[in-house]
Amino acid sequence: IMKHVRGFEMDYIQITKDNIEKEHICCAMSGKQSVMKKEWLKQRFAEGLVFYRSTERGKCFIEYIPAENAWVPIQADGYVYIDCLWVSGSLKGHGYANELLQQCVQDAKGQGRKGLCILSAEGRKREFLSDPKFMAYKGFAVADTSECGINLMYLPFEQDAEPPKFKACAKHPAVEQSGFVLYYTDQCPFTYYWVPRVEEAAREHGIPLKAVHITSKVQAQNAPAPVTTYALFKDGKFLTQSIQSDKKFLHLAGVQS
Repeated sequence: IMKHVRGFEMDYIQITKDNIEKEHICCAMSGKQSVMKKEWLKQRFAEGLVFYRSTERGKCFIEYIPAENAWVPIQADGYVYIDCLWVSGSLKGHGYANELLQQCVQDAKGQGRKGLCILSAEGRKREFLSDPKFMAYKGFAVADTSECGINLMYLPFEQDAEPPKFKACAKHPAVEQSGFVLYYTDQCPFTYYWVPRVEEAAREHGIPLKAVHITSKVQAQNAPAPVTTYALFKDGKFLTQSIQSDKKFLHLAGVQS
């Protein structure tokens, strides 16, 4: 059954296993990108993943899941983890992010959860992470920090709720290999487009790059970084969670175009 959420400024639709084949998902506009993301979503619905998007076409959606099933290395039993809250372009500035967050709060409280949690950058908005200023404005506080400048923020529903925290592998992100190492999942459709292009660019320029495709919850929950959608390392150190184009990657590798 298609669930429409009304009573807000915008109408929202819930994407479920019953309607996902015919509905678009906002963040993926090309067919093949969409296929991989939809496959990933279909496997998560049984684990409690919820995806709401605006009925208007554009990037305006929220995706969340019981934290026990989140594809990140956190200890947050009883919380709901927000994978993604994205409002952009002409849809920004109308309060839609507030509405999507409100829907998530309602759902989480209805399920008797302890609160919400989400990843954000330290101090400022960074690509593919929530805006810490907006989250703080909505009542979120920092629950835990990672050495790479990524924070776990939370909104507890009860004052004495134990804060969620990063696992050690996320607090101290590192890999043993030298050269570039990239961990990624199919949760973000942009990886489908850019990862093969970056691999090709690395091959062409003789740049050592090992790509690790995370394909299970267990693998994701033990990854060596707080972010699993895209985590790029160089010589053992975490470099960025921002999905790189081939040109950006070559620049990071010191190749002048």
